[in-house]
Amino acid sequence: MAFSKQQLQKFADLIKIEITDEKLAEMNIDSVVEWLDKLQKIDTTGVEPMLNPAEYKLPRRADVVTDGNIRDLVLANTPDNAGTSRGYFAVPKVMDGE
Repeated sequence: MAFSKQQLQKFADLIKIEITDEKLAEMNIDSVVEWLDKLQKIDTTGVEPMLNPAEYKLPRRADVVTDGNIRDLVLANTPDNAGTSRGYFAVPKVMDGE
């Protein structure tokens, strides 16, 4: 199945890529299409679809919700201790109240 220069340019426009006429002349799309046709002809009846060819599964940890209980350690990272005694970060004012 041979593609014309106009068909290739239309494909390029559809997939939003810019291809010069010189590049279009160099492209060998027909061999790619022939290869895809060969893949389509492979008999895959009885073959289970798979997401990953690897046979192993990654270990998973238990999904346990905790509060962390490390507020004081987190607040110790602040450069300014203005709000840490009340349990929050104090930051500089970024907007005027006009």
